[in-house]
Amino acid sequence: MAAYKPVVVQACPKLGEKITQDTLYWRGYKTPVQIKEFGAVNKIDFSPVLPYNYAVTASSRIHIYGRYSQEPIKTFSRFKDAVYGATYRDDGQLLVAGSEDSSIRLFDVSGRAPLRQFDGHTKPVHLVGFLSDKYRIFSGGDDYSANLWDIPSATEIVSYSEHTDYVRCGCASKVNADVFITGSYDHTVKLFDARTKSSVMTIEHGHPVESLLLFPSGGLLVSAGGRHVKVWDVLKGGQLLVSLKNHHKTVTCVCLNSSGQRLLSGSLDRHVKIYSTTSYKVVHSFSYATSILSLALSPEDETIVVGMTNGVLNVKHRKPEERNEKSQKKRQPAYRTYVKGRTYMPKQEDFCVSKPVKRVLRKYDKLLKSFESSKALDAVLEPPIMLHTPEVTVAVMQELHHRGTLRSALAGRDEKQVNLLLTFVARRVIEPRFTPVLVTVADMIT
Repeated sequence: MAAYKPVVVQACPKLGEKITQDTLYWRGYKTPVQIKEFGAVNKIDFSPVLPYNYAVTASSRIHIYGRYSQEPIKTFSRFKDAVYGATYRDDGQLLVAGSEDSSIRLFDVSGRAPLRQFDGHTKPVHLVGFLSDKYRIFSGGDDYSANLWDIPSATEIVSYSEHTDYVRCGCASKVNADVFITGSYDHTVKLFDARTKSSVMTIEHGHPVESLLLFPSGGLLVSAGGRHVKVWDVLKGGQLLVSLKNHHKTVTCVCLNSSGQRLLSGSLDRHVKIYSTTSYKVVHSFSYATSILSLALSPEDETIVVGMTNGVLNVKHRKPEERNEKSQKKRQPAYRTYVKGRTYMPKQEDFCVSKPVKRVLRKYDKLLKSFESSKALDAVLEPPIMLHTPEVTVAVMQELHHRGTLRSALAGRDEKQVNLLLTFVARRVIEPRFTPVLVTVADMIT
């Protein structure tokens, strides 16, 4: 009798995403750590200096987290009402935040009580930040105004009332210490120069502006609002370079990686999209449990932190690359390499003894070998096999059909087993690779 040949399972090419360098890189982040905050996380800001702690603004508190800490290492909680947009200064020593009670407070990171309080807005202040000279603060409020403040004297330098709706986002130029930009729900982005009494440039975004980002060079501006992320050339008077529409709900936040080669955008559609800044095509995306309000990437791209509407903080750390190198152990040479040398080739008169390969048969193969058709079919109708490897179930059915024992294998089944079979056939018969076999099975069952 000839040796038993195992069932040949048909292999089909998988239709899936193309594996690129970006896919491998962004998948290199560990399973996320979930931290529950007191309310929706409206801002996350990383300290620009080591050890890269990050400030999380949620409800009426600002929590400072260490890079790997799951509990706050410091809390600023002296707010009567909601607090917004806590932002670090470039040296990582000061922190500024706006609030629902229309005041702006300045904190020393090592202290607890506010160093300065700036009063001048008449409605909640959502936007605060430092100019690059480190001695002035810009702010934007729901009173439609954008203000500039002097830190040493705690006084207002200038107030611009050009927007016609809430001012909710903005950024400062790292190249020019007098330039800052604000975005408003009146669909416009305005560029201000502290040396002038009015805005220098106005850009029409077309939707309420939720987030702004200026490239480190100061030449390109990214605005996010509605479903659009738009890139503008500031040096060409605000010329639109590209408009990206990859989200299907409002885009709430944008950020750059440390090299400036990847742009990240978070949205209420629960996705973070990553774009190449050369082609502006999506190179990867992350999916989250609920709508995203804030997003930040650590200065060395080692940590991604996402804040959501349900108050959950999602923290992903990059896997250290050293461990991957250690895990790839070198394969030791075979015994004959030591005896004969690596380049030895067998001669014509040599008698080569091949090592016998022990073939392990699967459960269904063993049953088919002993002609137990019904039990072999039962073995491949188990839920794990039917769900994850349906091609194995179909291959066994095809083998039974070739043997002429498929009808007897299907016979004598109770209602539960027939129901299981029919469910599998109904679900998989539409797949072209399975159709010929499953149509025959369906015909026999009926």
